[in-house]
Amino acid sequence: MSTQVPRGADRRDAIADAAIHLVATRGLRGLTHRAVDAEAGLPPGSTSYYLRTRNALLTACVSRMLTRDVAGRPPAGADPIEVLVGQTVTLARERPDDLVARYELSLEASRQPELRAAIDEGGRQLRAMLGQLLEGSGVPDPEAAAWPVAAMLDGLLYDRVAGTGALLEPEAFEAAVRRSVTALIAGLRGDR
Repeated sequence: MSTQVPRGADRRDAIADAAIHLVATRGLRGLTHRAVDAEAGLPPGSTSYYLRTRNALLTACVSRMLTRDVAGRPPAGADPIEVLVGQTVTLARERPDDLVARYELSLEASRQPELRAAIDEGGRQLRAMLGQLLEGSGVPDPEAAAWPVAAMLDGLLYDRVAGTGALLEPEAFEAAVRRSVTALIAGLRGDR
């Protein structure tokens, strides 16, 4: 039985998914067009046909992760604390490759302006969504508050995949995220 080889946009997604997995498991040194072809089960040369340069491949990883992040947009009127806790816990559990790849790519971006621009644009989009979520929670200046909230969540996620937070049981991780998010939102609102 032969496997179905994806075409068009599906092939681009398969390439980006394979590249993200390679960055997460082998680091940036393990990311080559040939390795992506093999990982995605595509004919040799497929990746370089769609993404000619290494930088295009790295940028495709950032774009694909952003697409997945934006797809998880909460419904209007959702409780911000529950949304943030749920999204953070789900991301750590279901998309650890995305997290590890994001940190690898962020460090690489400090040396590559084109990649930095892609990461910065994605960050702006995600913080704008976060600001909209915070708007209904009584946080003054929710757009400005989105940055520290995003930074704290990113720190919790980093520790979960690359620090001692990886040793926590899932329930303990969720409880820590809930405590942190609740305290930060209360502090931003000025609760006493």
